Amino acid sequence: MVLPPIKFCTACGSPVEEKIPVDDDHIRSVCTDCGNVHYINPKMVVGCIPELEGQILLCKRNIEPQKGRWTLPAGFLEDKESVQDGALRETREETRARVEIIAPYRLFNIAFVSQVYFMFRAKLVTTDFGPTSESTEVRLFDEKEIPWDDIAFRVIRQTLEHYFEDRRTTGQYHFRIFDIK
Repeated sequence: MVLPPIKFCTACGSPVEEKIPVDDDHIRSVCTDCGNVHYINPKMVVGCIPELEGQILLCKRNIEPQKGRWTLPAGFLEDKESVQDGALRETREETRARVEIIAPYRLFNIAFVSQVYFMFRAKLVTTDFGPTSESTEVRLFDEKEIPWDDIAFRVIRQTLEHYFEDRRTTGQYHFRIFDIK
């Protein structure tokens, strides 16, 4: 993902120029007046793998990208929000579900779109879930029922594949980091 260049300083409104600041090694947008350095950093996406009695809660997206396809509840982390709070919020926003986080499960570096996905294992604390403005359908799936050909994002598919593989082979869900290229 290529972001549009920064043209004006967010601190004072003056024009910026692209250059390598002193003691840095990356080209940055630097204010020509106040010297403020503008950093463009990857977006953090946080989410959950909500489970109830061996089934996984998925939601069918009602927003682009990938509208109409299935996903785990996940979305962009907000400023001043912990990754746990963000994952809980995104789960509520997309499924109305209340979950309890069990443990961190996967971190995926997706450098080519400047994103980092952080997924938690979670358990549903109630069966009160359903569609929201962000989803048209929300339901629990057994592994054999997962709509594999209709999963919205490769990172979500890989998360689910890892999860079910861990369940089948060891029953242990260790935190691991992967790169998606």
